[in-house]
Amino acid sequence: MPADKSSTDEEMRSLTSKKSQSTHLSNHSSSGGGSESRSENTATRQVYIPSAVGKQEDANVLRARCSVALILLLAASGVATAANLLVQQQERRDFENKFEAYATEIVTVSQSKASQFFDALDSFASSIGAQAAAEHAFYNTSWPFYRIPNWSVQAKKLAPLTGVDDPRVAVAPIVQEDDRDQWNNFAAEQNPIWYQESIDHEGYTEHTAQELVNVTIPFVHFYDPENGYQPTPVSRPGEVLPYFQAYPIGFIPGFPVMVTNIDILPASRQTEELYRITKVTRRPTLGFTRFGFDTETPGSQIMQPIYDGPDTEAEEKKMVAVILIRLPWLDYFKNLLAEGEDGIVVVLESACPRLIENGAQYGRQNLTQSDRNIITYQVDGPHAILLGEGDMHDPKYDALVVSEVFVDLHIDQSQLPEESCVPVLTLHVYPSAELENDFHTDNATIYTVVVIAIFVFTSFVFLLYDYSVGKRQRTVMERIMKQDRIVSDVFPTAIRDRLYENQAKNTMTANQIAGDDGPLGLDENFYGRSSTIGSAPLADLFPSVTVLFADLVGFTAWSSAREPHQVFILLETLYGKDGRIGRNATITLFLIHTINSPAALSGQVTAGVLRGERSRFQLFGDTMNTAARMESSGDRGRIQVSQVTADLLMEAGLAKWIIPRSMKMFVKGKGEMQTYWVRKSNRPIKPKAANLESGMSTLDEEAETEESSGRAEEEEGGFLGMEGMNKTERLVEWNAEVLASLLEQIVGSRGGVTHQIQTLSNAEQNIGIGGRTILQEFTPIIPLKRFDTEELERRRRTGTVDIGKEAKYQLRNYISIISELYPDNAFHNFEHASHATASVKKLLARIVNTNDRNGLAASIPTDSVDLVDLAGHSYGITSDPLTQFAVVFSALIHDVDHPGVPNTQLVKENSMWAQIYKKSVAEQKSVDIAWKMLMEDEYAALRACIYQTEEDLLRFRQLVVNTVMATDIVDKELQALRKTRWEIAFSEVDSAAESLDARVESEDRKATVVIEHLIQASDVSHTMQHWHIYKKWNERFFIECYGAYKNGRADVDPSKNWYRGEIGFFDFYVIPLARKLQSCGVFGVSSHEYLNYAIANREEWVREGEILVQQYLSVSNEKNAHPTAPLDPLVV
Repeated sequence: MPADKSSTDEEMRSLTSKKSQSTHLSNHSSSGGGSESRSENTATRQVYIPSAVGKQEDANVLRARCSVALILLLAASGVATAANLLVQQQERRDFENKFEAYATEIVTVSQSKASQFFDALDSFASSIGAQAAAEHAFYNTSWPFYRIPNWSVQAKKLAPLTGVDDPRVAVAPIVQEDDRDQWNNFAAEQNPIWYQESIDHEGYTEHTAQELVNVTIPFVHFYDPENGYQPTPVSRPGEVLPYFQAYPIGFIPGFPVMVTNIDILPASRQTEELYRITKVTRRPTLGFTRFGFDTETPGSQIMQPIYDGPDTEAEEKKMVAVILIRLPWLDYFKNLLAEGEDGIVVVLESACPRLIENGAQYGRQNLTQSDRNIITYQVDGPHAILLGEGDMHDPKYDALVVSEVFVDLHIDQSQLPEESCVPVLTLHVYPSAELENDFHTDNATIYTVVVIAIFVFTSFVFLLYDYSVGKRQRTVMERIMKQDRIVSDVFPTAIRDRLYENQAKNTMTANQIAGDDGPLGLDENFYGRSSTIGSAPLADLFPSVTVLFADLVGFTAWSSAREPHQVFILLETLYGKDGRIGRNATITLFLIHTINSPAALSGQVTAGVLRGERSRFQLFGDTMNTAARMESSGDRGRIQVSQVTADLLMEAGLAKWIIPRSMKMFVKGKGEMQTYWVRKSNRPIKPKAANLESGMSTLDEEAETEESSGRAEEEEGGFLGMEGMNKTERLVEWNAEVLASLLEQIVGSRGGVTHQIQTLSNAEQNIGIGGRTILQEFTPIIPLKRFDTEELERRRRTGTVDIGKEAKYQLRNYISIISELYPDNAFHNFEHASHATASVKKLLARIVNTNDRNGLAASIPTDSVDLVDLAGHSYGITSDPLTQFAVVFSALIHDVDHPGVPNTQLVKENSMWAQIYKKSVAEQKSVDIAWKMLMEDEYAALRACIYQTEEDLLRFRQLVVNTVMATDIVDKELQALRKTRWEIAFSEVDSAAESLDARVESEDRKATVVIEHLIQASDVSHTMQHWHIYKKWNERFFIECYGAYKNGRADVDPSKNWYRGEIGFFDFYVIPLARKLQSCGVFGVSSHEYLNYAIANREEWVREGEILVQQYLSVSNEKNAHPTAPLDPLVV
């Protein structure tokens, strides 16, 4: 064929000329033609502006500039004013919301303290009456000749419940006129006895009992102001009420004499009035007065009757004595708020006139009465001060007042004489200017300045832009010329011309030409990026087109070993810088030798521009699909053509170029097809570029050794056997894996011992018996297991321990039954328990050591210190796997059989569980159910993994009780006790001089408190996680609460206050709790993460909460559209 090659080349050029119509899609016009086309397009886009028109345009531009400047000035003023007002309004709303939260806290805690005190006082009086009745049966003693044994001990227990710092409590028996002399003798006999008891119990060291006897008036008396306040025997007829036993023991403040034997009736008009009311109503009473003797602080004197038996409601019971307590209300408003929360004004108003008893004119005759029955206090964080008499709040805050009844003894006024009155005390809480000033910031001014600065900057940018516009317009024509060249390279000539025609229909202004709407200044319509609806597509049918599909041999392997620029040097050389494939015969023939299995097919195609974000010229049709399938059946270095293409070649007189394939090709959808090979040229072809020659030779060499990549290994995910499980089953499996891993650590710490201990059966049975409730088992300090280096080494040697198939089966079975015991509540369900478990696991994993060395390791030899550091424990929590297991276990069972309503509702419904537990009903029930099930015989192997000694059993039980009880966050008394324990634990200062026992106790106290706060944070962990998690669980909790309301198990519609309630929950529980996690310093980055999420969720809730509540309500109404469920069958 060498002799024929010349003619072959000529015939190819002839074919190219003859098929100009069909090749129009793949070949551009010649370079000269392209240049002429671009010159023509450039000429049509030249713009000539006459000078008159130019001047007019300049004037228009000037007016536009002035208008824009004026608009910017007005906009700046308006936006700055609006920003200032909005910031001020937001500060006002923040102030009002914060005050409302403070006021609610003050009122709620004050009411709770007062109610707690009166309940305790009634119980105290009943117990004294019961003691006296019991002793009367054995010793024939009777009132008034009765001394309360261990008086100081009993009164000291009552003192903390009064709610004040220094309460004074005294008992005054009722002595009839005929018994006065006998009383004087009885008191003289008994005073030394109870004096000595009180001195011993109170640690009183200022005087001896005998010294106190020496300053005791030995007869019933009063201090006569007309006789120089000399002690005068009571000579009036009727009964007397002498002071007898008092707490604390000591002199009358300001007088070197004991209070014993002072008749309280002539001493105070207030006391006389209270006694008269108490006798009529048989109920405790209080007065609203100033105190004499030692203080000018306003407060109340409270009188509680004592009857001759424990049943105070029986009408036949005789009142034999009274308890007197003086309460300065100032103390009730202390320690309510945190430091820095200042400026809350509390107005205490009495429904009755207040009696003023001036110590300088002390005596019944000289008492004066004032109709001023209002006292004003100010609460500054944990401190409270007396502002004075009368209502002293700022009237401008009247609209924000929060008013609630403080003390109401529910005495029927109709039972009293007309002139008598028992006050109802009411709290009125107001903000002050001091509080409001805390919310006044410079933000309004700052925002105003920032807005003005932004507009000034905007104006400067506008001027700069205006200056640059003229400069940019001068470059427009150059950009258009460049654009013509690029478009001509991307699209065929015919398509390019039609694109320009469509663009011409949308008249382009000078600004559009200069803009950046599209590449190189063309707008989106040019490339079809605007809406394609309503406009004709750029598409045509081409009846005769030859399509070539080809692959480069070994290109994947070759390119993977080359730099990117080397790859593109090869590709650019192949496709040519001056034309496309097919334009140059030399490159076309060269590709025949270097591409893998090319296939050519001629036929009809649809071609056009696909408009969109990345417009491109595309071909569609059966010809394209068939060519693609032909390519897969080709050979390396050979060109395969279809029958249609072969016919075209033969019509052109080039039949010698092709030879038929010996076997027909099967094409999907078409059946068998006869194809042809294009004969190879025997003349070697040299490429133009040397780098192409070397690159392609290397490509050929590497193609011979290219290997297909292996299939990627599949990664295992999840737990074994998860396929086909429902959600609950997956949660059971996950919890089982978590607890099993902790059990392995427990067993590993024992050296792998898991045998069952029969001797523990009695200890297991004894837990929970004896009449004590779960709550009564609570202890403020749990002694944790001491760190043991030998145990650590044993765990290292033992390695991973398998707890055995039986224990694993029992664990899964136990968790599965626990999951079934969780009701189908919206919130308090098994998924919530698993969520809390996951949080506990996360926090335990993040615990870090806060000190260089834990106090528990103080007794470890110096050479073992490295082992201590390696253990990574903190306060002993992480050094004991049993502690970790107990906390995770408690998270799992803490809401078992939860009824879906709060404890207060269970108590109100008087359910069986409420009768048993009284308080923390749901929590105690959960522990009881879960513990009793764990103690069943079928879980013996599981228990043997948890503990092997009675010490471990009791510690495990105590950890579970403390942890689950900590989840009752509604009970204010329990919360107050937890707060106190936290302050005690983390206010301690470690000292090397302390004994080892003291340091161990301190560590145990901290560990106990940290565990309680860990489970509390996990119980509400959704509030300290991503917003979507918080929103999901918050909606579920709302649905649960709203469902209870719709079913008649709640008195208040939760949707009415859900928005503000959540804000208060964040402010007074969640965020302080997160700060505690951070301040204790043992949870590493998780504490920061929890706090940041809590603050972020609070801010997001403030923005979106009101809308979300309405969405919650809509979902809840849909869910509650079905008939309501009946009440708990255990409700009595």
